[in-house]
Amino acid sequence: MNNKPEIKIGIVAVSRDCFPESLSVNRRKALVDAYTKKYGAAEIYECPICIVESEIHMVQALEDVKKAGCNALVVYLGNFGPEISETLLAKHFEGPKMFIAAAEESGNDLVQGRGDAYCGMLNASYNLQLRNIKAYIPEYPVGNAEECADMIHEFVPIAKAVYALNNLKIISFGPRPLNFLACNAPIKQLYNIGVEIEENSELDLFEAFNKHAGDERIPALVKEMEEELGAGNKKPEILPKLAQYELTLKDWVEEHRGYRKFVALTGKCWPAFQTQFGFVPCYVNSRLTAQGIPVSCEVDIYGTLSEFIGTVVSDDTVTLLDINNSVPNDMYDEEIKGKYNYTQKDTFMGFHCGNTASGKLTSCEMKYQMIMARNLPEEVTQGTLEGDIVPGDITFFRLQSTADNKLRAYIAHGEVLPVATRSFGSIGVFAIPEMGRFYRHVLIEGGYPHHGAVAFGHWGKALYEVFKYIGVPVNEIGYNQPAGVRYPTENPWG
Repeated sequence: MNNKPEIKIGIVAVSRDCFPESLSVNRRKALVDAYTKKYGAAEIYECPICIVESEIHMVQALEDVKKAGCNALVVYLGNFGPEISETLLAKHFEGPKMFIAAAEESGNDLVQGRGDAYCGMLNASYNLQLRNIKAYIPEYPVGNAEECADMIHEFVPIAKAVYALNNLKIISFGPRPLNFLACNAPIKQLYNIGVEIEENSELDLFEAFNKHAGDERIPALVKEMEEELGAGNKKPEILPKLAQYELTLKDWVEEHRGYRKFVALTGKCWPAFQTQFGFVPCYVNSRLTAQGIPVSCEVDIYGTLSEFIGTVVSDDTVTLLDINNSVPNDMYDEEIKGKYNYTQKDTFMGFHCGNTASGKLTSCEMKYQMIMARNLPEEVTQGTLEGDIVPGDITFFRLQSTADNKLRAYIAHGEVLPVATRSFGSIGVFAIPEMGRFYRHVLIEGGYPHHGAVAFGHWGKALYEVFKYIGVPVNEIGYNQPAGVRYPTENPWG
């Protein structure tokens, strides 16, 4: 199944009727040519109907981009622009939208060739606020054709995420496990940002799983798992049950997605899951996440929401990890100190039992869940995928609704170090500049749970804009402040 959106951006140029229309026409053509030359034409559509100068033009342009199948919109101020018509266009377009403006081309053409879009952007932004219209405006929204093409390209992952959230259903199974109130999930904010949720009992899932016993598709899926695991297939006897479970979840998604285009899942793996199902679901969770269907454990609804956002923005597999344990002194001294420019407090270990996709592990083995096996027979805890996480750039982030129903988020750039973890589970040695202070004054002070989403690569810029667009107050988006920049709650005397 395709669980990530394809985006098509309609580019509509606008013109103030007392400015030369040719400015907007020619600048729009130059913009589209620049984008096509650098990025291809698949993601954009040039609205040819007219230059929007009036409300009637606005309606014509709106109908045209809808007919063309556009699910995102760029309003391009080729000159000063008509503040009412251009913002009405954004108001009536159902999807993410962006406003950018044309820079002047030449000092030799500042009479009839001056468009004043620099000024018009101020009026556009004010009118958007008057009408309570959300729109993405780049950090510096005025540029020549090539610069505006780059802005639109940066808008693509943001538009994908916003569109996807408005078409997402999160399906959950079971209440949170005991002693996991940290994954508190007041659901009102899901509705506020356009997400639907379907909450089910574990018994519903167990019944569906039992009905899949003997499913004729199981052998083929087992073979697929064997090929993926290769030499890491250390628990071959558990694969048929895991295949049965994966089919159960996929069929549930198709039968319960309703009118929604995209789905994410969250469920439990303990305390009764293992004894009743006879395995843990970690490996299946990792496989579905790699297929673009994020699955979080411990019924972490905002964890899987964060994973889904990261999947769409990065167009890559993500994972969900515990911000788990410190790096021991001896390990830091032997493996990190003097080799990498990080203090010990900049480092930590991100871990989960076995939910990270095989493609994001340096090598993988199917094992049992060691922590659960301390209290249960080992044979019912099989199903984890263990291995060290691949080194490289990462973004650690989370979108969360607080207990009092306020949206909050954090984003931090860092990396997974090429350091052997010497431990178990899906795990890596992470380094984030000024992590110690970030841990104390954002994660602890902000009341965040132990789960964080991990996107591979640095995606903070796009994630920040997505969070702003969907309504997270900018003062509630935490990040790792550089040394010398004090957090509001940080003791000034150290």
